[in-house]
Amino acid sequence: MTIAAILKDRKGGIESLTPDTTVAEAVALLAEKRIGAAPVLDDGRVVGIFSERDVIHCLQAVGAAALDRRIGDVMTTAVKSVGPNESAIGALSLMTQRRIRHLPVIDGDTLVGFVSIGDLVKYRIDRIEADAAAMREYIQSA
Repeated sequence: MTIAAILKDRKGGIESLTPDTTVAEAVALLAEKRIGAAPVLDDGRVVGIFSERDVIHCLQAVGAAALDRRIGDVMTTAVKSVGPNESAIGALSLMTQRRIRHLPVIDGDTLVGFVSIGDLVKYRIDRIEADAAAMREYIQSA
């Protein structure tokens, strides 16, 4: 079970931001799209991730003025990523170890996807349920 298998059923593009986007604009995108984070791209390269956690930390540090700041100044820059051929279990393990909920999927230097822990858990549960159904069908046919 690879990250590529999870991404193959996705429709639509990847929501992303630029370092010059304001926190207010980024918050509007997160709210409108009902997502918890977005990769930050500069010339097509992932340079950071902006998440709900970054909003909270920024608001705590500077108050309402945070909304006017550039996300390039407040985003998470220690970006962990996975490749499309990475196993879903490996990605889940990385997320657990690093206490993160979102991973960019990078092939070479190109962003090809963005997965959340919810995406990975859903895919894993779907696979477990499919395996259980196949096992029940096998037992009933014996």
